[in-house]
Amino acid sequence: MTSTAAGTHRDGYVPFPADLADTYRAAGYWTGRTVDDLLRDTARRGPERPALLGDRPLTYAELDTEADRMAYGFLALGIAPGDRVIVQLLNTPEFAITLFGLLRAGIIPVLTLPAHRRAEIEHLAGLSGAVAYLVADRQGDFDYRELAAGLLSAVGSLRHVLVSGEPGEFTELMSIARDSGSLPTIDPADIALMLVSGGTTGLPKLIARTHDDYVYNATASAAVCELGDRDIYLATLPAAHNFPLACPGILGTVATGGAVAFTTDPSPESAFAVIERFRVTVTAVVPPLAQLWSAAVEWEDADISSLRLLQVGGAKLAEVNAREVAPALNVTLQQVFGMAEGLLNFTRLDDDPDIICTTQGRPLCPADEIRVVDEDGADIAPGVEGELLTRGPYTLRGYYRAPEHNARAFTPEGYYRSGDLVRQLPSGHLVVSGRIKDVINRGGENISCDELEEHLLAHPAVRHAAAVGLPDPALGEKVCAVLVVTGDTPTLAEIKEFLTGRGLATYKLPDVLRRADTLPLTAVGKIDKKALRTQG
Repeated sequence: MTSTAAGTHRDGYVPFPADLADTYRAAGYWTGRTVDDLLRDTARRGPERPALLGDRPLTYAELDTEADRMAYGFLALGIAPGDRVIVQLLNTPEFAITLFGLLRAGIIPVLTLPAHRRAEIEHLAGLSGAVAYLVADRQGDFDYRELAAGLLSAVGSLRHVLVSGEPGEFTELMSIARDSGSLPTIDPADIALMLVSGGTTGLPKLIARTHDDYVYNATASAAVCELGDRDIYLATLPAAHNFPLACPGILGTVATGGAVAFTTDPSPESAFAVIERFRVTVTAVVPPLAQLWSAAVEWEDADISSLRLLQVGGAKLAEVNAREVAPALNVTLQQVFGMAEGLLNFTRLDDDPDIICTTQGRPLCPADEIRVVDEDGADIAPGVEGELLTRGPYTLRGYYRAPEHNARAFTPEGYYRSGDLVRQLPSGHLVVSGRIKDVINRGGENISCDELEEHLLAHPAVRHAAAVGLPDPALGEKVCAVLVVTGDTPTLAEIKEFLTGRGLATYKLPDVLRRADTLPLTAVGKIDKKALRTQG
């Protein structure tokens, strides 16, 4: 065994204050385990138990061995402990094998989403100093290998492209596995992985999660969901999201000895078939999917009676829809309100049905510190709407390599300014009422208005641009672009083609296009988004 050295990966990382770290260890929230220990320990307890389900199922012993082989392979390529690699893989068993292999090698995965495109991937690779890009071959009609070719010339630190599937000019990901090698000793206080922020201002930020805090995130979530070794978890949402990865998700299931199934298609026709095939007991979806699944039981014949718990999060689930889910699907509904930055709130399985349907849960940990403040940052009375501020044993203390943004996003005492507007009930449960940040939540995906407006303004016909969210019964919000143009107004299709050409992820594209002669302004000269939302 060799030890990881503190290297450039810590440059720009904001650690937990030493006194609070000591407090979290003494209280037992941080146990000194690494994320990879979740697999190691379960493989020792139940080596023959099923771990990953699919066309090539793996037991825990087999997954443990495959993770070792991938770790040896990454290190043999010259990727060193502390190096960062961009991971953009689909929901398949290879995602889990690759993730544990990287963790075991002390290499830091930067977990990006299948929907990300050149603009986001190039930015995140440059920001992290990534040395490798691990990618699927294609999804639908999009070829990630073409993205990879452009990335190599744009990001100087990149040395390797590894492809899951047909590699083309690159190397096939799973082919690098080796049967022997030396593994590093991992410091539980070190960075385990990096998640991508929802992008509330400009391009997405990197969220460095430590082994200590992420093990707590996964295992405490598993306890709240009462996961056990007979549970089958279905990764329905993209696995690189914090929600299906560790709330409790894949990692919480591995920690408790359950099995994980995957789907790349969350439609009822596909997902219900997977639930029936593997007798899935738990999964997580966003509100539009919950609504669709609840309706689909009327026409889908698959037997989904094994499903006991449906988590819904990523955006607020309206009460009227919440009251439909449990009876339609014959499940326990659990509302989850959380963020990749840390704080998680869950309704509990034994909560009163009215609490489950009308709130977005209460904090996971007794050490989660919650403040609800007014516009001046002053604490307000319980039950009054204000901005949610938080800190705790699994909430970041600063984004990675973002000192200027951190100065705005955190209070001097280290509280994270979530941008969410909430009311806290006497029970501790939170009711989410909106947000103060300029962001559109489209089907559970956060879209930065600043980022989209910057891309729109690059169009030669656009003089001024504003992006706003409009209410939508299926998505929660749809994206509306309001443009002041010179000459003929581009069509929605032309704007989408232009933005796609700039490498913007497809989920960020406008759903609606409006032309305006001028954009309304507030008294202080900012674009009046409220007025734009109320215009026809």
